[in-house]
Amino acid sequence: MADVFVLNVNLHGKTIGTLTHVGGDRTLFSFTDEYIADENRPTFGLRFRDEYGQLITGFAVTQKRLLPFFSNLLPEGILRAYLARRAGVNQEREFHLLWALGQDLPGAITVEPANGEEWPPATERKGAPEAGELRKALRFSLAGIQLKFSAAHGDKAGNGLTIPASGVGGSWIVKLPSQRFEGMPENEYALMTLARLVGIDVPEIQLIDIDSIANLPEGVGGLPGPALAIRRFDRTANLQVHTEDFAQVFGVYPEEKYRRASYRNIATVLGAEADETDVEEFIRRLTFCTLTGNADMHLKNWSLIYPDRRTPALAPAYDLVSTIPYIEDEEAALKFARTRRFDGYTPDELSYLAGKAGLAETPVLNTARRTVERFHDVWQREKNNLPQRKQVTERIDAHLRTLRSWTARIG
Repeated sequence: MADVFVLNVNLHGKTIGTLTHVGGDRTLFSFTDEYIADENRPTFGLRFRDEYGQLITGFAVTQKRLLPFFSNLLPEGILRAYLARRAGVNQEREFHLLWALGQDLPGAITVEPANGEEWPPATERKGAPEAGELRKALRFSLAGIQLKFSAAHGDKAGNGLTIPASGVGGSWIVKLPSQRFEGMPENEYALMTLARLVGIDVPEIQLIDIDSIANLPEGVGGLPGPALAIRRFDRTANLQVHTEDFAQVFGVYPEEKYRRASYRNIATVLGAEADETDVEEFIRRLTFCTLTGNADMHLKNWSLIYPDRRTPALAPAYDLVSTIPYIEDEEAALKFARTRRFDGYTPDELSYLAGKAGLAETPVLNTARRTVERFHDVWQREKNNLPQRKQVTERIDAHLRTLRSWTARIG
């Protein structure tokens, strides 16, 4: 008989479902009877509701992969390979990877073994550290590709950050400098600062010296430039706030984050599920990303947040960078409605998006126009006062000269 492993899926600290791993590397997800019966249940994810708003309770069995909702909680790319190697599992075996990382996931979800095991039998681990050492090794524990990890305020240098010894906990995310893209933390800091000045909701950010971060994993030192610290919007005081990204909302795997939906689709969800201020914020943010040449605002870079545990709102902005100084690209990560081209983001395209998404056209266009005007004022005033590299400033200026549809006020 094949070994059976069960993971409890917790939301806000309460078990609401289980992931059961059986022979053939198959996994089945199910909600608990208590969660199903609770008429005031906290929202787990929009994908788990049918067209009538009722909870979906039947799910297909998956093999190696988990359901897309859970797969999107896991890291991607090089970071995923690194963590899988440290955990001693095949990176395609998502059940075991989620088991290892389940205590510091995005949002208010945690995952833990139902029977109290710290880790599967040694035959599953392929030479990985013992459980206690494993927790120390797995410090890069948040979804995404870039090397990043949870951190808390520490005592080093008075105001530094400390990486918890177990890799679990902390109300900050620290993003390390990139070996491939020079000055990326400074780029993101500058763009997030500009976004705040334009009126976009962004978390608190800091540029910090890597030497001021205590308890870094071995081999991380010596990277060029500062790191970027971002206060987690899914943590308030000692509480977890639930979130889900739009790859989870649309039920697509991470590798499909550029292909399976458009900004019109995101706008449709916000128009149906959130309020007018969220729609305005979405248009403001979409316009800002077009003006600054951010070609990487894929589905996983937009999220919903549940402050009251039930009703979704657009989460604060994150991963706001100008990508065009590093990779020449005149197209957005997703289609707006009919086109991906930055210079195709015109009033006509936005009107079409609004109509297809069921949004009122006039507020959408007015929000975009106000954002363009505010951006040019802020950009001309602040572009030489922010820490981004000169090449970033020059490339954004050149990019702005290609966007004539909204305003002729190009500096």
